[in-house]
Amino acid sequence: MVHLQPAGATAAAAMLSLLHMAIHESIKASIPDAMRAKDEVKLRTLRSLVSAMTNEVVASKRKPDEFLTDEQARAVLKRAANQRKDSIEQFDKAGRTDLSEPEKAELAIIESLLPAQMPREEIEKIARAKMAEMGIPSKAEAGKFTGTLMKELKGKADGGDVKAVVDSLLA
Repeated sequence: MVHLQPAGATAAAAMLSLLHMAIHESIKASIPDAMRAKDEVKLRTLRSLVSAMTNEVVASKRKPDEFLTDEQARAVLKRAANQRKDSIEQFDKAGRTDLSEPEKAELAIIESLLPAQMPREEIEKIARAKMAEMGIPSKAEAGKFTGTLMKELKGKADGGDVKAVVDSLLA
């Protein structure tokens, strides 16, 4: 007896199983789907991410077939996103939109894999509360304040946004 499932059901089941996997593992498991869909940009991006994660595993003196923890994988994803942002900025400065467009597409894919970042308004609210709690009166203590705030918001907010909020509050 053969049980047939609707096509959407298998895709949903595949996504559900990916949710229970580690980030590194789920990215690696997404490569065949990108191949089947013939999505070259996604495939190239996923392969480069898996390569970066494998390099990270090897750098920590582990076997290449092991997986990173979710925290380590997020760090690799953030690093990859920052590299893409830097490349986009450099290509746009040089007027090379032909090179910045593929980078923007890759950045969108990488950002979809990262947890959502906190909006500036939320960062500002937390920063004001922390500023009152710590009693930071001047720009002289901005570095200490930014460091404390970054520890509290680690993984939840972009470092550039936190720095901009701190600078605006202490200006």
